Amino acid sequence: MYYVYLLASARNGTLYLGVTNDLIRRVYEHKAKALPGFTARYGLERLVWFEVHDDVEAAILREKDIKKWRRAWKIRLIEESNPDWRDLYDSLAACAIAALRMSSDSAPAVR
Repeated sequence: MYYVYLLASARNGTLYLGVTNDLIRRVYEHKAKALPGFTARYGLERLVWFEVHDDVEAAILREKDIKKWRRAWKIRLIEESNPDWRDLYDSLAACAIAALRMSSDSAPAVR
C-alpha cells in the first residue's frame, strides 16, 4: 500500500504533502525531526489527512495533482474528513499495534 498524506503545523498553518509506503514510520520521522528539511524547519508534525493507494504510480500522480491545487482546496480536503484538524497519527499507530497483536494472538505456536 502507498499513502498520500498532508501534515500541518497547526490548524490553517503551514502544509506539507508527501507520499510514502509506510505512513506510520514516515510520520514518526517527521515528528522526531529525524531528517533536516522543510518539515523540521516549520514544525510540521500533525498528520491531518491521508489516503491509501494500491499502486505507487497512482499515489505519485495523486500527490502531483494535489500539489497543483490552491491552498483553499487542500484545506477543504482536510476539513471534509477532519474538521477539527486532529492529529491522526496516534489513532493510526494504535490501530496498527492492535492489528499486530491480533495477528500474533492468532498465529500458531512455534515448537
